[in-house]
Amino acid sequence: MQALHISGNDLTLEAVREVAAEKRPVLLAPDAREAVGRARAVVDKLVANNQVSYAITTGVGRLSDVRIAGEQIRELQVNLIRSHAVGVGEPLATAETRAMMLLRANSLSKGNSGVRAAVIDTICEMLNRGVTPMVPSQGSVGASGDLAPLAHLALALMGEGECIDEKGAKVASAEALKAAQIKPVVLEAKEAVSLINGTQAMLAIGALSQLAAERLVDSADVIGAMACDALQGTNVAYDERIQQARPHAGQIKSAANLRRLLEESEIRYSHRDCGRVQDAYSLRCIPQVHGAVRDTLAHCRAVFETEMNSAVDNPLVFVKNPKAMDGEGEVLSGGNFHGEPVAFALDFLAIALSALAGISERRLERLVNPALNEGLPPFLAPGAGLNSGFMMPQVTAAALVSENKVLAHPASVDSITTSGNKEDFVSMGMTAANKLTRIVGNTRNTLAIEAMAAAQALDFLAPLKTSKPLQRAHAAIRSVCATMQQDRVMYPDFARIAEVIASGKLAAVLE
Repeated sequence: MQALHISGNDLTLEAVREVAAEKRPVLLAPDAREAVGRARAVVDKLVANNQVSYAITTGVGRLSDVRIAGEQIRELQVNLIRSHAVGVGEPLATAETRAMMLLRANSLSKGNSGVRAAVIDTICEMLNRGVTPMVPSQGSVGASGDLAPLAHLALALMGEGECIDEKGAKVASAEALKAAQIKPVVLEAKEAVSLINGTQAMLAIGALSQLAAERLVDSADVIGAMACDALQGTNVAYDERIQQARPHAGQIKSAANLRRLLEESEIRYSHRDCGRVQDAYSLRCIPQVHGAVRDTLAHCRAVFETEMNSAVDNPLVFVKNPKAMDGEGEVLSGGNFHGEPVAFALDFLAIALSALAGISERRLERLVNPALNEGLPPFLAPGAGLNSGFMMPQVTAAALVSENKVLAHPASVDSITTSGNKEDFVSMGMTAANKLTRIVGNTRNTLAIEAMAAAQALDFLAPLKTSKPLQRAHAAIRSVCATMQQDRVMYPDFARIAEVIASGKLAAVLE
């Protein structure tokens, strides 16, 4: 795979996935290397002249009035990393940590952080040679950025702390770097605070969750269409004229998907003259609900892609002459590390996915409930009574959806003052990110259960066939899950269908 050249300006979500999950190589772009060098010259000149500058020649946070000079500057870097590596809880997944590393390196590449290119090169080498720091998932309040998670990354960069090997076991960072033939970094002035000040932990989780969510909403259109056909619903509500009368982009997209997915279904043709006037909301309003999720995802994608190409540490370096390496420039203290923009997006995404799971569970209820699934067996069970069929999977879906409702409570409305009241309003973005991960999983599993039920319902309607696109979706489900002929243990089926959804095989039907 061709190497990704990072510059801090044009990183995409898709590239993050390629590096995080597919181990695409990463290199610092030549132009970015020059920009990084010019910013570093400003820091070196400031240190040489012993000028007062926050986090360069002073302490940090509430200790910003303490002067640091001479050899203490290098000692300060080590102390900052060690003292901030205070995370607890389960480590981030390898893909999440790799995404965090890439995002941190990309932000530093922008040329506003004042680090040496060697720091960025070492992060890239760790990515390219599979050295993954052990980063606990808890301990960040989302300002001054994700201090604790990023400190664990920086700790490994220094050859301290722990890494996670390919088998998931913890190994000393010094050993992991030595095995990969990577020299630990000796941090110089400002580099510690540049490494730990930023939003990359919450952003890494958000970026990967965004990509997963985009597959979920596409898969939900496919599964929703299967359920609609199996329940002998109408496609009238998906008419383009209705959508154009309320032209939200996501609604228009989902309605178009549903029209195409249901076109030329034998099942739909078989009941065109029935007396039913309209369907329940969980079928009739799929474009409005799924579409609102799509619009939310579009907003969150824009937030995440802006953030991943931003300089988010503090202070920031601005060179006077962008073509000179003369050390002339200013170092300005601000608040770009604050996670509020990302935290809001993470909470919004959690709310949207909770709704996606909620309407899925309502369609599932209609598929299995004998009072609602006219023409289908109670609970989709062959020999209902002797067999319980899908009675309990709906209970599992209800549990997942109810848990999402709790998890969807926004974390970003909270704040606890830290650092001696210097950092008196924080974002709680990492909390939002961690619970979003669980919501993504719950939503995927809910859709997997609906997909299995919808496939079972379509089987009962044979010899009538659904549309060709939905036949492909049905085949994808049947490739990992056989028709239920009698009661069996179903949880392995849910896991396999969830993997089909995660892989994009159901979403691919839309292509």
